[in-house]
Amino acid sequence: MTASDGRAVFVDAPARLHFGVLDLRGDLGRWFGGIGAAAPAPTLRLCARRSDSLRVGGDDARLAGAFARRFLAFHRVSGGAAIHVERSLPRHVGLGSGTQLGLAVARALAELYCLRASAPDLAIAVGRGERSAVGTWIFEGGGLVLEGGRRPNGGVGPLLARLPFPATWRCIVAVPRAGSRMSGAAEAEAFAKLPAPPPDEVAHVSHLVTMGLLPALAEADLARFGGALERIQQITGRWFAPVQGGVFAPGPTAELVRELKASGAYGVGQSSWGPAVYGIVEGDEPARRLAERARDVLRGDGTVYAGAFRACGARVWREGDATPAGEAGASETSVGGEDLI
Repeated sequence: MTASDGRAVFVDAPARLHFGVLDLRGDLGRWFGGIGAAAPAPTLRLCARRSDSLRVGGDDARLAGAFARRFLAFHRVSGGAAIHVERSLPRHVGLGSGTQLGLAVARALAELYCLRASAPDLAIAVGRGERSAVGTWIFEGGGLVLEGGRRPNGGVGPLLARLPFPATWRCIVAVPRAGSRMSGAAEAEAFAKLPAPPPDEVAHVSHLVTMGLLPALAEADLARFGGALERIQQITGRWFAPVQGGVFAPGPTAELVRELKASGAYGVGQSSWGPAVYGIVEGDEPARRLAERARDVLRGDGTVYAGAFRACGARVWREGDATPAGEAGASETSVGGEDLI
């Protein structure tokens, strides 16, 4: 193990949008699989410096500390670190907060202790990616990702495709403060209760992804991309309806889906279990109008993010180095509360 140069390490990681799973049956020996994208905002940021013991502070310090202990034990590192989470992602709203925090902590420690590790290696070390690998591959790079599901003996689902979004497409993400939230043991219990979906629907989702969604993105055809994504959301939403109460989570999530679609957005859907909702338009002015409509629907009780899809994954740099350039065009509006960024 090579010693680091003693400087602090900074990690900035994006939120992820989860567009849907591919297979809850596992007939071909793989489960889940999924598609998703790097959201325009928000991001989390933390810094870490080597230390003889482990000290963790800032946002979500308890969870960050658990990830750090697990990573250090996995790699049998005897030292510690002083970690400060400067900015966390909103928890349990469908933006992948736990995975991104775990991977950010792992990446910082790997840098401090000069450990070579890919994004899947980091996920395994901190116990993430056990169902969906979308967040893992979003941490590695931006754009839209397609991952191939996990095997029965575990591991991180392989990356099958990564495509960039057209520079003119804009994504609006609306996060109600109220609404259904699912994580941890409750999420595991919900998955256990789900009936196996019909095999023809599972096959149709994969067909929509490979012959609808991905080709439309490659050709920058927003209408066809949005149509395929919404059809995928409708089918997979029915799979989860027995535990979430409908194709989309009832209440503000379902209302946002209806209103953003009626306001001209494409590909409108719910990210993971919600309550976060997204919609896509082309151009800045349509994005501003859609964000305003989302704020109206939230009625002072949530947060709206708007901007281009993030084209990169996590950014890592050391103290004293130039901060890696961020991505322009993302904005946030918090209504009924303080800004998260």
